[in-house]
Amino acid sequence: MNYYETFLKLAIGMIGLIVQINLFGKGNLAPNNAIDLIQNYILGGIIGAVIYNPDITAFQFVLVLMIWTLIVFLFKYAKDHSYIIKNIIDGRPVILIEDGKIKVDEAMRLGLAADDLMLQLRQSGVTNLEQVHYAIREQNGQITLIKYDDNDFYLPVITNGNVNNHVLQLIGRDRDWIEYEMKRQMVKLRNVYLAEYIDGEVSFTLYKDTLKHDLWLKQNARLKEKKEAILDEAKQILEDD
Repeated sequence: MNYYETFLKLAIGMIGLIVQINLFGKGNLAPNNAIDLIQNYILGGIIGAVIYNPDITAFQFVLVLMIWTLIVFLFKYAKDHSYIIKNIIDGRPVILIEDGKIKVDEAMRLGLAADDLMLQLRQSGVTNLEQVHYAIREQNGQITLIKYDDNDFYLPVITNGNVNNHVLQLIGRDRDWIEYEMKRQMVKLRNVYLAEYIDGEVSFTLYKDTLKHDLWLKQNARLKEKKEAILDEAKQILEDD
């Protein structure tokens, strides 16, 4: 065994891992979606298989790591910019309990046994199904509970410029409503990092590079309204004279 080459490959693997963690964020340290899990599994497999294979050179190892990093980047980019691709890769949240009633078909489709469901509910402090307004199975397998006495829960109606149709369905709204809210607050969909539904209202968080632009648009709109009001008042005075 060539210990020098093995050490070099280990160092390259460590550097590749650090680069991916810093490039794609810390999600793979605590995976909460399919891409993070797959990224960890395959990256570990690549490093483990290459280190003890003398037929693969350090240069080839670097190329493989670069190709895998590019593939992960493309998948993450596509997932963050397409609601359809995100649903295909990560799946979508599923309502398991609505108004205290378990949706048995959904639970069975997810392979969630009654004992497992009740265990997760008890761990969340629920002892009676009648306490639960909604129970939602998230993409990472966790269950989010909304109780009848919860008045401060927030629901993401838009994430990364993509409208979450299942959330709109959950709150009894449709796409026309969120488009009206964006128009009312002078916000464009592509500029929205996050939009939360809070007490019947929508709170928008925009990407940093659009904040000044949208603020400028809002200020201009207010000035335009004031100008029109002044002109209308002046016309009224002239007509009275």
